[in-house]
Amino acid sequence: MKDIPGLFGSMVFNDKVMSERLPKDTYLSLKRTIETGKHLDLDVANVVANAMKNWAIEKGATHYSHWFQPLTGVTAEKHDSFISPSGNGDIIMEFSGKELVRGEPDASSFPSGGLRATFEARGYTAWDPTSYAFVKDGTLYIPTAFCSYSGDALDKKTPLLRSMEAIDKQALRILKLFGNEGVKRVVATVGAEQEYFLIDTGMYKKRPDLIYCGRTLFGAKPPKGQEMEDHYFGAIKPRVSAFMKELEEELWKLGVLAKTKHNEVAPAQHELAPIYTTVNIATDHNQLTMELLKTVANKHNFTCLLHEKPFEGISGSGKHNNWSLCTDTGVNLFEPGDTPSRNAQFLLFLTAVIKAVDEYQDLLRISVASAGNDHRLGSNEAPPAIISIFIGEELTEILESIENGTLYKDKQKRQMEIGASVLPHFPRDNTDRNRTSPFAFTGDKFEFRMVGSNFSLADPNVVLNTIVAESLSEFADMLEKSNNLKEDLNILVKNTIKKHKRIIFNGNNYSKEWVKEAEKRGLLNLATTPDALPYFLSDKNVRLFKKHNVFSKTEMISRYEILLENYSKTIHIEALTMLDLVKKEVIPSVIKYQNVISDTIIKKQSLNLCIDLEKNLISRISELSGLLYIRLQSLENSVSELKNNINSLETAKFCSNSILKSMQSLRFVVDELETLTGREYWSLPTYADLLYSV
Repeated sequence: MKDIPGLFGSMVFNDKVMSERLPKDTYLSLKRTIETGKHLDLDVANVVANAMKNWAIEKGATHYSHWFQPLTGVTAEKHDSFISPSGNGDIIMEFSGKELVRGEPDASSFPSGGLRATFEARGYTAWDPTSYAFVKDGTLYIPTAFCSYSGDALDKKTPLLRSMEAIDKQALRILKLFGNEGVKRVVATVGAEQEYFLIDTGMYKKRPDLIYCGRTLFGAKPPKGQEMEDHYFGAIKPRVSAFMKELEEELWKLGVLAKTKHNEVAPAQHELAPIYTTVNIATDHNQLTMELLKTVANKHNFTCLLHEKPFEGISGSGKHNNWSLCTDTGVNLFEPGDTPSRNAQFLLFLTAVIKAVDEYQDLLRISVASAGNDHRLGSNEAPPAIISIFIGEELTEILESIENGTLYKDKQKRQMEIGASVLPHFPRDNTDRNRTSPFAFTGDKFEFRMVGSNFSLADPNVVLNTIVAESLSEFADMLEKSNNLKEDLNILVKNTIKKHKRIIFNGNNYSKEWVKEAEKRGLLNLATTPDALPYFLSDKNVRLFKKHNVFSKTEMISRYEILLENYSKTIHIEALTMLDLVKKEVIPSVIKYQNVISDTIIKKQSLNLCIDLEKNLISRISELSGLLYIRLQSLENSVSELKNNINSLETAKFCSNSILKSMQSLRFVVDELETLTGREYWSLPTYADLLYSV
């Protein structure tokens, strides 16, 4: 049996390693930098770099890389070796403090949304000492931020670190009002439940749509999908179990707190969940998780699909973002305690979140906006595009009593009867879990369920940190002037509830009735990415991010342009792939089968045999073939019109309103042709092949 405690973090230059390898004064100086964000002196950096290099070489590293998260949504890395010429034809292994704290990758080829001209190549990576370096595949990876020559953020890490400073600053103001003088820092913590699909690599290689787009563009519904719900939490197949075992071990080596694994509801779908950690480390760890999901899967002849909706008609994959706020003294600020109605501090933080979610519902929707996630949101496994917040029955009653000025009697924790005398009774939680809610309070945290499987955690958490920081800032501005904190606090909470209670909904978010009710309440229903993105640059949102130093207006414009461009490019690639598949796979398959049926009809006619079956079959296939040609031409015409759209928003809207609809119309025809064409003639692996091949 492997020594798991010895394995965990064995490839990470973590606090334990630093305390052992660094001189005491250097270690303490680095700790101060990590804990307070103060500048690190170059002399200290040189000592750290040398110790880090020696440790990495012992772990088999020959290179180092500044590992960063550009606006592509995936990680980037440039590898440099430790070797340096010694002057006599030999080499020495060197790594300086300057090389540790700053790198200079070419910034011209990364998306910048107009922040950089194509010919302006200079960009900088800056060491993020709050996230530990690690060794993987013979390289020392150093987590970094990435910025332009002019200082604009070109990555997802920099705004995340800025938002962490914002929430820390404003939360401390509130805590000081409640006498929490011992608290020096408040951090956002996150645990991300990562869903994914595993399919056989041999099948994957026969599906160009999966290769180019990450999702299937065609596919008739299989005889059995997820109707029986027998895959969910079912016994894990040996081949999948072997993959999961290796994945966990690789993650543990890198300090990732992988905790839970199980089968998800759809065939071939699974989930991995870690223990909570600080949001910037959680973001780094999730990027590593997504990378290792793919590389370890390849070793087991699997392909891991992280697209939000790889298969039509069955559940897509999300990344549930479980977010909370914790102090450096170990207190969870969203822990209600035994009597949440008496916990004024908890109620103030709760109402701050309610206010933030209501006022910035547009930003929360934008933080999860993509062409892929648009397919998933609103289906039966994901919340709709309408933002609402679930807080449960007890908290709703408490807030209503505060709003109405009535006495709330704290209920004793009710015992749950579970129907077997040999099993213990246990207290019921303050809230049940509402799996249909996009933003649900689940006891001591908020679960943001709209995040897509392949998203960076940075995007939603930048928004969450900043909008809650704004609520807390407004609360602190009012309460710091108070002469009667208890009375003014009660008025503030009461008024906030009254103003923002429209965002609270504890019912079924999937229902048609909720869509109508949400409209009556004045809530936004931003169904598609092009619907949502223009809200990003509204005056209130620009003011918000500038106030808290998270984004400049220039940085916001760049991200707006990148999101629109990515949306349009994604749909353009999908449309071109669909056209190619129809011409090279679908049409040849259908023609071959038609020829076989025609030959059968001729032979049976010569023998005076009944040909009703063949005639009806070829008649329907011929009818669909004609329709196929018409819809193929329609899609080609839509794609050719793309070049006429110059404005990025117009292009995205055209993709949504025209190209996607043409693609869906074409898909209906192809999927029916698949059900009519003989199995040996249909060249593409079917949904049954893909979902049940493992």
